[in-house]
Amino acid sequence: MASKPRKVAAQDVDDEAAEAEAAPQPKRKLPLKLIIIAAGVLVVVGGGGATGFLMLGHSKEDKPAVAAVKPPTYIEVPEVLVNLSNTGNDRTQYLKVKVVLEIADSLMQPQIQTAMPRVMDAFQTYLRELRATDLDGSAGLYRLKEELTRRVNAAVSPNRINAVLFKEIVVQ
Repeated sequence: MASKPRKVAAQDVDDEAAEAEAAPQPKRKLPLKLIIIAAGVLVVVGGGGATGFLMLGHSKEDKPAVAAVKPPTYIEVPEVLVNLSNTGNDRTQYLKVKVVLEIADSLMQPQIQTAMPRVMDAFQTYLRELRATDLDGSAGLYRLKEELTRRVNAAVSPNRINAVLFKEIVVQ
């Protein structure tokens, strides 16, 4: 015949539960000394690596070469003499201007020289419309310089000049 399953005594189950509660599995902790030593080693190795990289890793040959700055080139513009616009005065006033164009590259000089008739035309048409009061003070001369630069750049397009520099300005 088949044997009956044996009944587990209640006392045996209670003893096992009491043992499990009495002795829990201890969690494993790292000792404080080990953590401090590991952190110290990490700091020393990291500091040494960073120092080596900064001191030894960048030699003078590795630095990029500094681009040589080319000095600008200057182009003389013929002297311009125009009469200024009359503002009710019966006396005619004249403006005499000597100008130099500053360009970044000397290779553009032949192209700008071929456009010089257009530059002179732009100067003549603009300067003839000025009044003597338009040239008063440094602000007036600054506006004149900026407007002449804009007009020269339009005349020599697609080339570009850096600035119009005054050599002489006389209002008489």
